[in-house]
Amino acid sequence: MPVAIQADRLTKDYGAGRGLFELDLEVAKGEVFGFLGPNGAGKTTTIRLLMGMIRPSGGRATVFGLDCRRQSVDVKRLAGYVPGELPEFGALRGSEIVRYIAGLRGGVDGVAVKRICDRFDLDLRMRFRQYSRGNKQKLAIVLAFMHTPRLLILDEPTGGLDPLNQQAFYELCAEARSSGATIFLSSHVLSEVEHISDRIGIIRAGRLIRVAALHDLHEMHVRHVELEFAGTPPLERLRGVPGVEDLQATERTVRCTVRGGFAPFLQALAGMQVANLTSHEPSLEEVFLAYYRDDEHAEAG
Repeated sequence: MPVAIQADRLTKDYGAGRGLFELDLEVAKGEVFGFLGPNGAGKTTTIRLLMGMIRPSGGRATVFGLDCRRQSVDVKRLAGYVPGELPEFGALRGSEIVRYIAGLRGGVDGVAVKRICDRFDLDLRMRFRQYSRGNKQKLAIVLAFMHTPRLLILDEPTGGLDPLNQQAFYELCAEARSSGATIFLSSHVLSEVEHISDRIGIIRAGRLIRVAALHDLHEMHVRHVELEFAGTPPLERLRGVPGVEDLQATERTVRCTVRGGFAPFLQALAGMQVANLTSHEPSLEEVFLAYYRDDEHAEAG
């Protein structure tokens, strides 16, 4: 499959264990890749390396075959970029900022700009310093999407947006993807990558600890189960099932968490008088936290 982004042992070492370390990653053309991690995990460092804004300490990265350090100007021409923090444009009006960035890109379709602004209810007549946090984020989205780029690199793109505008953003991403764009979405808000991503990577302390398809993550780790029995719950039998945790019981009802495979749990229920069983899929946030917890247990062991 053609590759849009490739990182080979990409490293940026700031010292004292901070930075990005030996990142190996491929993002296919047309893919939506969610890059997850808490603040300080290395997400923004990765994006700045991809955009050629900082120099790597080691390794290399390419975008559509272009070296992100040596050919950074060409990479910037191909990409739409939402930075973690917008530069300060002071007294410039939104329309003036759009014209300035459009001029750097050799011109942009004004109809496309208006369409995105209307979608987010953004008034380009206002001065940048008058914009709220949310309106500044809307402007960043306009600047990233207005030239219909082949690649969108988005660093915490929904910060400051209300739920309606977040939904508008997800729709905009879906349309870009349907037009063939590749999207690299960095976030610590797990629900937003759940909306649009094909795969996600989890980064912690500067190191990529997991890459998986979204459905693979949902099938792993935890399920929340509630059981109602016709008779007395078989608590001792359930306690002995591998992966059963947080067992709580009332007279007829049992609640627990099942980690890992579900089959041993179902086998333990064979022959039991189960009146009702409810199993809740975990949220992506719970899956994410489970990965961190597992990694901590492995390190402690």
